[in-house]
Amino acid sequence: MDSSGTRRQNTRRKLFEAAVTLIAEQGFSSTTVDEIAERAGVAKGTVYYNFASKTVLFEELLRHGIELLTDSLQAAADETAERGGSQVDALDAMIRAGLDFITRYPSLTQLYVAELWRTNRAWQSTLMQVRQKAIAVIESVLTEAVAAGELSTELDIPLTASALFGMVLVAALDWQSFQPERSIDEVHSALSRLLQGRVSGAGR
Repeated sequence: MDSSGTRRQNTRRKLFEAAVTLIAEQGFSSTTVDEIAERAGVAKGTVYYNFASKTVLFEELLRHGIELLTDSLQAAADETAERGGSQVDALDAMIRAGLDFITRYPSLTQLYVAELWRTNRAWQSTLMQVRQKAIAVIESVLTEAVAAGELSTELDIPLTASALFGMVLVAALDWQSFQPERSIDEVHSALSRLLQGRVSGAGR
């Protein structure tokens, strides 16, 4: 990538970081473009050069964040496969990858969960699309697990994929908000036991 492309990528990253922090602190409606620019350390015009409006900025922020999460889940599944692990091992690795992501981007995760249930936002369609991409990664592993005989053929794959995705998000936010003294290893261990006892047990 040339230097101008790198500069623009870095600027967009700074704007994303500023926007997600401010919106988490005071809400979307109360956050202004001036505040985002100031927090990012750029001119107001730079915001509009990169994004047509605050709404577009937020929509792209959500898209970018969930795509990063999706990439993390896919990488976890791929690395497990390369090591010769089972599909249930891959699901467990994806849980850890999800927890790692949420630990790195807690404000983004809080925003995503909050916005997921709103129906009057301009970015709702985009949010549903990128959510489905993340769910599809989990569905793929579940499908392979059923085909390999690791899980029951009676498993409801779409619902199970959504449940696993939601479990990690909600458990992680609960952990950070109400049980911050717990380590990520403890949280992963608890969710791993739940996975092994519920999902894996379906095939036995």
